[in-house]
Amino acid sequence: MLQWRVVVPFLLTGSIWGSTWYVITGQIDGVPAAWSVFYRFALATPALFLVAALMKRRLILTRKEHLLAALVGVFQFSGNFLFVYHAELYVTSGIVAMMFGLLMVPNAIFGRIFLGERVQGGFLLGSAVAIVGVSLLLVHEWRANPDAGVIGGNVALGIALAMLGILAASVANVIQANPTGRAVPMVSLLAWAMLYGTIFDLGFAVLTAGPPPLPTKPEFWAGIVYLALIGSVITFPLHYNLVREIGAGRTAYNSILTISVAMLISTLLEGYSWTWLTASGMVLAVIGMVLALRAKQTR
Repeated sequence: MLQWRVVVPFLLTGSIWGSTWYVITGQIDGVPAAWSVFYRFALATPALFLVAALMKRRLILTRKEHLLAALVGVFQFSGNFLFVYHAELYVTSGIVAMMFGLLMVPNAIFGRIFLGERVQGGFLLGSAVAIVGVSLLLVHEWRANPDAGVIGGNVALGIALAMLGILAASVANVIQANPTGRAVPMVSLLAWAMLYGTIFDLGFAVLTAGPPPLPTKPEFWAGIVYLALIGSVITFPLHYNLVREIGAGRTAYNSILTISVAMLISTLLEGYSWTWLTASGMVLAVIGMVLALRAKQTR
């Protein structure tokens, strides 16, 4: 765990993914979220294919593998990100990141239903504690928004969109773990999935947001480059190399670092205010996630 080939990727992926939540806020400032998602993956897709080629991974897939890649793409690189980008129109980026820390819960549920994976009692306890903690953070967001009590209010819509994003990401995680997915090199599956997702993103953007905008702010395009190349192409190979080095269970602790970085950035740059309620929620959420992940590790 303390070797440089583990520590460096661990810190890099957690820090980078923690920062991407805030960078997204600049991508939806005056630009339709659907087009921002498309621009991100239109740049990331060819770069990821290049990474797969440089790693000499198999890029020719069977028909069944292409179907799986298309499903993963629609759920992961379309549904997940479209919901997340729209959620950040209404909820602080750090809170959306914190909610995504609960991704392990639907992952476990779907894994039990579709893959027959066991769920430990400690995992259920930790997940319950984490849910309580995140709920306290959402209560703070609700109170801070004057329209929060109104059905369809901004915070309520943001929470609903984030939850849909979590479910979409969870479906993608589970379906790629089937025997067909395990037979394909991960970077190759991700490249093809990203291509299919990008095609879907293009169609969705045209239908819902009209012609593509051409933002003139350099900050927007700098954000696109950062999210596409640094936040997507570089981190995915680093992440899955960690899975090989230390296992999926230990790698999952990376989510704690991601959340911590996201909340720190929200505090410094978005003016997120800490109270006894938010501090208690953060502590409970982290403790719960650690308990759940430890139980998952010992399965």
